[in-house]
Amino acid sequence: MFGLIGKFIAAAGRRDDLAAILLEGLREMPGNLSYIVANDPADADALWITEVWTDEAAHAASLSLPSVQDAIARGRLLVAGMEQIARTQPLGGNGLP
Repeated sequence: MFGLIGKFIAAAGRRDDLAAILLEGLREMPGNLSYIVANDPADADALWITEVWTDEAAHAASLSLPSVQDAIARGRLLVAGMEQIARTQPLGGNGLP
C-alpha cells in the first residue's frame, strides 16, 4: 500500500469551502482505500489530508480523473499553502486490507 499525509492551509476563513470541495472530488477513485479530510483544531485555516492507496501508481492515476481535476481547479483559489508531511507504507488497520 501507499500513503500520504498532507496539510492544506486555506485562504483565511475559507477552510470549510475548501474541505467541501476536497470531499466532493474524492468519489470513484480506483485504488483508493481511504481518503480522510480533517480540520486542524489548533489552526482555523488548516486541513489534514490522510490518503491510503493500493499503490503509488493508483494515486498518480487519480490525478487525471475528471472529478479530481475539477476539485483541483475549484479548490486552487482557496489554497494559501500546502505541504506534504509524509509518504507512508500503510500496513493495515480498521477499514484497510
